[in-house]
Amino acid sequence: MPCRRHCHGTSDLSNRVEDNMTTEAKPTPIARSRLEPEAMPRRDFLGLAAWWSAAAALLFGFLGSMRLPKAAVLPSPSKKFKVTLPASLASGQSYVPPGRSVAVYKDGSQVYAVSTICTHLGCIVKGTEGGFDCPCHGSKFNKDGSVAKGPAPKGLPWLEVKHVGGDNFLIDEGKTVAVGTTVTV
Repeated sequence: MPCRRHCHGTSDLSNRVEDNMTTEAKPTPIARSRLEPEAMPRRDFLGLAAWWSAAAALLFGFLGSMRLPKAAVLPSPSKKFKVTLPASLASGQSYVPPGRSVAVYKDGSQVYAVSTICTHLGCIVKGTEGGFDCPCHGSKFNKDGSVAKGPAPKGLPWLEVKHVGGDNFLIDEGKTVAVGTTVTV
């Protein structure tokens, strides 16, 4: 009887070991719930995150553009305004209406208005006994608006005044007149 072990060069044990090596043992799948989502690959997750970020940026940009902007500049008061001179205003004195950059002078029966905006850099000048002083750069003006001391290049402009009855006058800050133009009361 031929020897199986030595004749063919293999044994039963070797055959069994080889059989076990060629058939790989596959892991048994873990039981999952039907409600549990499948795992998402990292690449897919990052792609979706980028897409949703871009969509959100476009949406918020569009919604932001739909909001109406507010005006950056407040409306300025009308250039024309009515002023009533105080009864206590003595001849030669000026009256500066609240919130306006105008000095109204009563000189006897004559009334005139001078702008209080400095011609140098646009600062508001302050009234003094002899005229006006600019607090920004030291310009000085006489009562008639002429330059007493620079650096202002020219005098303060005179403004149009119209008498509307009694001590009431209409002043137009947007319209200048020649120096010396007055209205008789």
